[in-house]
Amino acid sequence: MSPLRIDVHAHLWTAQYLDRLERLGKADTGTQRGIGADATEAGLERRFALMDRAGIDLQVLSVAPQSPHLARESDAVAVARTANEAYAELVARHPGRFRAFAALPLPHVDAALREIAHAFDDLGAVGAGVTTTVLGRTLDDPLFRPVYEELDRRGAVLSIHPAGEGAGSPLITEHGMTWMVGAPVEDTVALMHLILAGVPARHPGMRILASHLGGALPLLPRRFDDHLAFESPGTPELPSVAVGRLWYDTVSHVHAPALAAAAATFGADRLVLGTDFPYEDGEVFLRAVDYVRDAGLTREEAAMILDTNAAGLLGLADTAQTGQGRYSRPSSRSTA
Repeated sequence: MSPLRIDVHAHLWTAQYLDRLERLGKADTGTQRGIGADATEAGLERRFALMDRAGIDLQVLSVAPQSPHLARESDAVAVARTANEAYAELVARHPGRFRAFAALPLPHVDAALREIAHAFDDLGAVGAGVTTTVLGRTLDDPLFRPVYEELDRRGAVLSIHPAGEGAGSPLITEHGMTWMVGAPVEDTVALMHLILAGVPARHPGMRILASHLGGALPLLPRRFDDHLAFESPGTPELPSVAVGRLWYDTVSHVHAPALAAAAATFGADRLVLGTDFPYEDGEVFLRAVDYVRDAGLTREEAAMILDTNAAGLLGLADTAQTGQGRYSRPSSRSTA
């Protein structure tokens, strides 16, 4: 497969989208405003210039954590449809730069199934995105089984991003740690909900993509296994096996030991490049790519993570083979 450098963890919201969510009662959009995550021409030019410097061909856009998870079904449906069609328009304008994960109008499952059909079949989405909880419901809630069954049938990606709720703990949210600590805790807890419920084993065709190296998952599989007998005896398979069914993006704020631990635990073939743009911006954005080469991995492992794994995960292998829509990558960053 020809190299195709894909950033699977990138954010883009318009001010109009955030305004609409706020009018519908969704709080805390402030951290998504004024940070370079918009779709203005100036914002896109700056984004593309930074991608070029990092040798990134494509970014996969998602609206999480500002997802259209709204109590009223009509609101959730309208906002999800608007987001997905806006992303499709951006992808059509910039096919060599963008793909998108579909936003789903959860917790309204029938509506979400209709939106999956529209987003995948009509708009060309490469996966669906959700947050680690949905209006207080955990991802192992039986309500969501039809969504997982449909994604499994399609062999589709389910991208999971923290909700930004500090894992529902005032020990986190009331001590200034909602994102620095809360986000990886939410990753860890949500993935374990799915694993203990047997979702990855039951739906092997659904490709679960975890943010932030899976939170604490690289450090804990043996502990999980050893605690099953007295805490979760009904778990259908060992967590140390289940974690190998998932994929993980490399967002760790360029902490090389975390990446090395993830590669040792999951295998380099389960890791895909993520930058968390624009939260990792400028020189830190460039390091989000370069640190993959500096984490003690082999050259071959780094090349897989940077340039081939994501294309296979997202079903873009044909794009990688043909080079369709790709820009001319700077020679200084052409190889891992």
